[in-house]
Amino acid sequence: MDLVWLFCDGNPQLFYQFVNMPFAFLFYCLARQGHLSVINRYVYLTLGGFIFAIVTVGPYSLLLFFSAVLLLLLIYCLQPTHIHQWMLGLQMCWQTFWHLYIQYQLYWLQETPDSRLLLAISALMLMTQRVSSLSLDLQEGTVTSPFQNSSQDLSILIPFLSYSLNFPALLGGPLCSFNTFVQSVRQMSVTPPLASYLRRLTSKLLQVLVLVWIKYPLKELLKSITFRVNSPCVCQNIIWIWILSLLLKMNYYAHWKVSECVNNAAGIGFHGYSHSGKKSWDGFSDGSPWVTEALSRPSAFACQWNRTTAVWLRRMVFKRSNRSPLFMTFLFSAWWHGLHPGQILAFSSGPSPCVQGDYKIHHFLHPMLTSKWRKWLYVCLNWAFTQLTISCVVVCVELQSLESVKLLWSSYIAVLPLLSVLIIIIL
Repeated sequence: MDLVWLFCDGNPQLFYQFVNMPFAFLFYCLARQGHLSVINRYVYLTLGGFIFAIVTVGPYSLLLFFSAVLLLLLIYCLQPTHIHQWMLGLQMCWQTFWHLYIQYQLYWLQETPDSRLLLAISALMLMTQRVSSLSLDLQEGTVTSPFQNSSQDLSILIPFLSYSLNFPALLGGPLCSFNTFVQSVRQMSVTPPLASYLRRLTSKLLQVLVLVWIKYPLKELLKSITFRVNSPCVCQNIIWIWILSLLLKMNYYAHWKVSECVNNAAGIGFHGYSHSGKKSWDGFSDGSPWVTEALSRPSAFACQWNRTTAVWLRRMVFKRSNRSPLFMTFLFSAWWHGLHPGQILAFSSGPSPCVQGDYKIHHFLHPMLTSKWRKWLYVCLNWAFTQLTISCVVVCVELQSLESVKLLWSSYIAVLPLLSVLIIIIL
């Protein structure tokens, strides 16, 4: 176990997801061999989540249990057309209260918050995605209310409780819809052959190993380059910030990929077979890190980065906003992330102008890209611009405080997002 902790580089989320893997695999084996009925599968996932929450975050597991119980109460008491507003509003208030409590500890008391509380709030953010997604499904009618037929049997709430508390998705994982979750649990008997299943898990675990390994040369490279405030060597500081952002992104990629692996190990996300006979796991992924990093447009990067969360934000805010939907989406993202000063500044002034500027400059320059060398030059310059502007956002969001903003300004890299504003004004 110490070896696993050392491999995870002290990252508790990554460590707990690795510990989670055998229990997910055991669940899959028991369900696949017919030892668990459908209702017992839901109970296994729910009890597993209950125990896993207590083991990982201790008393702070009550934060998660409150949200799960709140979802059941609203389903029981309200009509489907009214659930979403109440669920999203109350859940965001509950989450914001704890985010502000952490800021109170950090900035007012000058104390380091309990690591278990930080882990619980990370899980609470994922819980917000699941319960709000389900409440919107109920409002739109894609999920049928369990009490639509005037049934008062409370056991019909078990799938809803299991969806909110299932242990593979408790600390990470792509957001899947309630219907996908139910379909995965019910169709354990048609899951892919064991050899194919193991190949998929092995492939994803190897990707996790590579992502974790990449962090070590990045750390050494970061140590070898000295960051100097207001240094005349601007390029050196910009490269230092870029490498720092790559290191932070590797943490995200490794966590997302191992979380996909845990969910797949439990058989969640498998959609059966396509018409061509191929196994279908489509849509149950937060994207490929290699594809995401190769993107040469900020707008494409914003869609691929943490893909299921991007889809959730688009569904919750972008499609439902009448005015400035892009700006409102990133502003809501800042709220969801915790409203730290660096996060507010990063989401309100960074991605929105960059994405809008990208649309405008691409529309303006695309007719001029008539030759191959022009296209390659445009792609290369745009890739560098995308990497550096995303670096600004990642560093601000991850470091959270205003010190991150000062760090960016001292390296002059913060000028790049301002170029997007200038492009919007000119074009």
